[in-house]
Amino acid sequence: MRIMVTFSFPTESGNEALKQGRVAKLLPQIMEDLKPEAAYFYGVDGMRGGHFIVNMDDSTQIVDVGERLWIALGGEVTMTPVMNAEDLQSAMPRIGGIMETYG
Repeated sequence: MRIMVTFSFPTESGNEALKQGRVAKLLPQIMEDLKPEAAYFYGVDGMRGGHFIVNMDDSTQIVDVGERLWIALGGEVTMTPVMNAEDLQSAMPRIGGIMETYG
């Protein structure tokens, strides 16, 4: 299942981590470990952050994703199941059955 992992980490501790070279070391390591389909970095509510699109085979992998970001960067993490266009197209036929039952 595709999961959008949105993360942010505090500016003050992020500044210190950047000065110490920890961010430059940790982010590539996290990306190597998680092998995201996509990775984007941007400001999140005034803090450094971004998101990864990762694939999870089961819910136990929440630990693999979340703990890396919590421990490495002291960050906030949210995980949201998402679909790409192909996934949505594959799911469309099921909508008719749901509409018949619940609509």
